[in-house]
Amino acid sequence: MQYNDSWDTYQKALYYDKQGNWQRAHDLVDGLPGKEAARIHAYLHRVEGDEWNARYWYNRADTSFFDGSLEEEWEMLWAQYKR
Repeated sequence: MQYNDSWDTYQKALYYDKQGNWQRAHDLVDGLPGKEAARIHAYLHRVEGDEWNARYWYNRADTSFFDGSLEEEWEMLWAQYKR
């Protein structure tokens, strides 16, 4: 996957997570309003291993805790936010 400057913030966050740069991915969505940002924020805290914080953000995104692998969740999010 090659980085694209035209991606939105959500795509950039997912890209950086995929590249192993969790902090950069988190910095992009941290503090953003809305359910879309909260949804990616939840995934990132799940990646981090902080289940309590992930559950908080899933709740803010008005969705349930993802019941698959991290890779499956990343793929689902990428497909959802790919514009």
